[in-house]
Amino acid sequence: MKHFDIIIIGGGPIGLTCGIKAKEAGLTYLIIEKGCLVNSIYNYPQNMTFFSTSEKLEIGGVPFVSNNPKPTRSEALEYYRRIALKFELNIHLFEEVLKVDKSKNFMVKTSKGDYQANNIVLSTGFYDLPALMNIPGESLSKVSHYYNDPHYYAMQKVVVVGASNSSVDAALECYRKGAEVSMVIRGDEVGERVKYWVRPDVVNRIKEGSIKAYFNANLKEVRNNEVDIETPDGTITIANDFVLALTGYQPNFDFLDKVGVELSNDGKKYPQHNTQTMETNKKGLYLAGVVCGGMDTHLWFIENSREHADLIIENILSEQKIS
Repeated sequence: MKHFDIIIIGGGPIGLTCGIKAKEAGLTYLIIEKGCLVNSIYNYPQNMTFFSTSEKLEIGGVPFVSNNPKPTRSEALEYYRRIALKFELNIHLFEEVLKVDKSKNFMVKTSKGDYQANNIVLSTGFYDLPALMNIPGESLSKVSHYYNDPHYYAMQKVVVVGASNSSVDAALECYRKGAEVSMVIRGDEVGERVKYWVRPDVVNRIKEGSIKAYFNANLKEVRNNEVDIETPDGTITIANDFVLALTGYQPNFDFLDKVGVELSNDGKKYPQHNTQTMETNKKGLYLAGVVCGGMDTHLWFIENSREHADLIIENILSEQKIS
């Protein structure tokens, strides 16, 4: 059984950053990722543009050069792939962590093997588990919690649930590919955190009627050829071919609970950790990246959680000196 100073669970940008910092510190490490390299970014919509500028997405001191100030998904995939190759990171892809136990050391069981580690870093993100609507018909094949390419929905009647960046991008792109788009928005306006160069576009498309928006509304039921929408004026039924339920995502709280991380009881499910070291209530177990925010998945992102890697490695090195 291979033994490491650190096992990093999650091969996204922050997981890669932790690996780089561990390598620079002379620590043995392994990054384990259940999907492809930077799996979450790979699953973003094909035409997505980041809110952050390229320099704020840089890791390992390597410049991120993009065609425009705000890079695209494809540019980010290329950049992080080059990072992994440049630093010759020790990373296992398409290997799922099944169990983490601790006696004297951490014992990690995966779909491909067993490992030991002195420390664990959880950098598992939140994109794998959609926030479900829990309504009749949500399991139909016409309903998707992810959006990829607008061409698939050309000339179809599409309902987009939500008013966040992903929802607005999907609505606009599908509309411009010839889809008949209706948005179901829980609040009374398009989300304030929508990218500032995109928000006026969707607001104007709604005003002119190119995109139909139901505000203060909820999707109530999905059927093969239609959906029910609960509005302030009562429940209405409209014809429908596809539903893009882009209602957000959440960390894997079951996994956090199983490995012993305590979660807050206020509905936000904030994982307990020391913000100065990123160590959780379980000694030797650290958090990095968006997983630190619980249900508030907008609190942490690449540009403001890169520093987590420094805090973690500094603390591990200081603990080694003490011991």
